[in-house]
This record gives sequence, structure tokens and C-alpha cells, in this order.
Amino acid sequence: MTKSIVLAGILISAAAAQPPGIIRVIRNGSIRYAEARASVGVLGMSAISGFSETWQIELHDSFASLEDLDKALNTAQPPSGSRTATPSDDLLTPSKALIATYRPNLSYRPDQAVQNLPKTRYFDVVIYRIRPGTETEFGRFLKLRGASQDSVNLDRPDMVYQVISGEAAGTYFVLTPLPSLRVLDDARARTPVYADGDLETARKIAADSGLIREHLWFRVEPGMSYVSDEFASADSDFWRGPR
Repeated sequence: MTKSIVLAGILISAAAAQPPGIIRVIRNGSIRYAEARASVGVLGMSAISGFSETWQIELHDSFASLEDLDKALNTAQPPSGSRTATPSDDLLTPSKALIATYRPNLSYRPDQAVQNLPKTRYFDVVIYRIRPGTETEFGRFLKLRGASQDSVNLDRPDMVYQVISGEAAGTYFVLTPLPSLRVLDDARARTPVYADGDLETARKIAADSGLIREHLWFRVEPGMSYVSDEFASADSDFWRGPR
């Protein structure tokens, strides 16, 4: 599949890698972006834990990009009536689409996370729900989480997004691209004693603020994705190989 796409908000060069400013997550959808000649990148994936479901993550750099894609998709695939809802988990309603904005101050080495995307084969996804008025505590919690990873030299950069439409306020996604599930074995390394205090503080913050968390793993599906040739060139056999 040949196309010229600018991966919205993503500069793969090491000097200027930035996560997309906006993402739209399509749950259990089947959107044919090629038919609409979409001008954004899309990463498709299927769950290997939790409910059986698929996600397509559109990568946008602006709300104008979101509007342009909406118009293109509507032209290529006019609405065909109601759709059947799929089973819901405890955190997410049966919404088909969720829109979220990038939170750089809550993310952990996000520039590295972006650079990892072309080689990503799995995603570690954590969905957080926080109570109103506890965002400061949530920020502290994530900083302590990052410090804990640093303490064992754990190479797990992530990108944090705050859902602004399609779900109740206070919902966040932490998206961690993984080249393999084998890297999770590194997390078994014993946290050094000097980091125990940070971990205990993080647990206390989570308990006191009523933080709710769900942890999911997804496998990247090239057949559900829509990426540029430049993006795919990092591993063309994976992204462009036979289906």
C-alpha cells in the first residue's frame, strides 16, 4: 500500500521527536482509512488481556486534523445506522470513540516513546480514573512511578493522554510501546532499598486519592494499522509483509 502520509504530531528524527498532541481511540471499530485517503497515521492493536477487543489509535496534531479526517471518513463511509454496543469493563463505557490530549508533564521520557513506535509490537496500556481535585496527587504518583523505573534502569518510556470526550472526566491513558513482551522480564529486577520510600509514598497517594487503575496489554496489528512508508521502513517486513 503506497501513500504519502505525515504521521500527525510525530517527527521520527531523534532531534525532534514529539508525541501526537491529540489521539482518537476507536474501540472495536473497523475503519478503512485507506478508502478515505486519511492524512494521519493509525496504529491498530488487539487485546491479549482483559476483554477481547480491538483499538485503533489515530495520531493527530490538532483538532483541525481531527475534523479533516472526520469529513474524509464520512464521505468515504457514510453513517449506516446504529451499531451494537460491546461489553464494557469497569472503567470505560461502550463508547466507540474516545478523544484525548497529550499531557507532556505527566509522561515519562515521551520523546523516546515516540522513537520506539516503528519497532513497537505490543502496548502496555494503563487506564487511570481520578477523582475531581486530585490531579496534583496524580501527577506526583506518576513522577514517583518514573523514579521507581529509573532506580532499576528500566527502559519503559511512555506517553500520557487525558480523555476529554467520550468518557467521564478524570480518565487518563498511559501508553507504553514495547518491542517485545520479553522486556517485561526486566521489571522483575528488585527495586533498590533507597527507592522503597518512593514506592510506599506512591501507594499512599493512590489509596488516599481513590485512584482507580486498570492494566491491559495489546498486540500491534499491522493489518489494522495505517502508517506511512517512512514509518514502515524501520521494519518493512512487519508493516508491509504478507497478511
